[in-house]
Amino acid sequence: MVLKKIFLVPILLVCTMISLSCAYIVLPEGVENLSDGTHAENAGWTGIVTNVGESDAGDLRIDITIRNDTGDWSTMRAADGKATILTTSDGKTTLCDTVFISTGGHRLAPGFQMRGYTHDEGEPETQLLYVECAGGVAAAGATLSLDYVSFDGELDYYVEVEETNKVEGTLELNLDEVVTDLTYPIASPVESLIQDSGIEIIALSENVISLLDVQRSGSGLQFTWQNFNPYKFALKTHIGIPPVIGDDGIIYGVYETLDMPEVPLTPAEGSVEWATEVAVPEEVSGLYILLSVESKKPRTYVNYALDITNQ
Repeated sequence: MVLKKIFLVPILLVCTMISLSCAYIVLPEGVENLSDGTHAENAGWTGIVTNVGESDAGDLRIDITIRNDTGDWSTMRAADGKATILTTSDGKTTLCDTVFISTGGHRLAPGFQMRGYTHDEGEPETQLLYVECAGGVAAAGATLSLDYVSFDGELDYYVEVEETNKVEGTLELNLDEVVTDLTYPIASPVESLIQDSGIEIIALSENVISLLDVQRSGSGLQFTWQNFNPYKFALKTHIGIPPVIGDDGIIYGVYETLDMPEVPLTPAEGSVEWATEVAVPEEVSGLYILLSVESKKPRTYVNYALDITNQ
């Protein structure tokens, strides 16, 4: 498979420092100030064909897994207004009008792969990743070409709305190369990426976010969070409703803009607790929380993968 990438904002800032002064903060023992910076070389997103068959309507259906090889946290989706094209070995092309390729709005950890996500159609439903091509034939040598856009690294709401950090790429999939033995969600382990669920995380205004408890029922998971605020004024720290991904490759949890879900006000020099819930089938295991914590400045979020594989 060949992956083409076009970076829309190739800006290089060169700074000459004449003088500098340094200040530092000593964090309490056990408190993590973790960066979600690039972990590896950016190879973009990779598409993997997991099945080629027929849809219920008799059209060609191609099931796809997407893998984050950007070296950073990233969200991606099929590009709007761009054709997805099936090409046979003799050069005949077919337009594929049904395209469900996306992370569902969520940022996926580097080295992770997925095959679906939940979305809200009155109640949460699972959307698997696939392409359907009416009239298409998966003859030997056929390929599928799909344009996508992605947004990498920390989520800065204002930058992302203007799409100044947008990256464009193309997945080129060989339909002869069908892979049926993938392991989810981790495809390529990244050093220091996975964090213990009990860590304390420095958030906006040096607040400290921590996961106090995880409870599992037949319908899903409930997380109890705590925020500690060291300052002399009350404030809120947003984390949205964190989703999870497990050994079936599905991201569970409907995406919302991260500061839309209600979060309690943390009193000055005090702490507050609240709970979030996510629906997860009982049989899914090997779970990780894909956590985004408001940090550095308002509406900017740093990402963490918390290990809850014991649930």
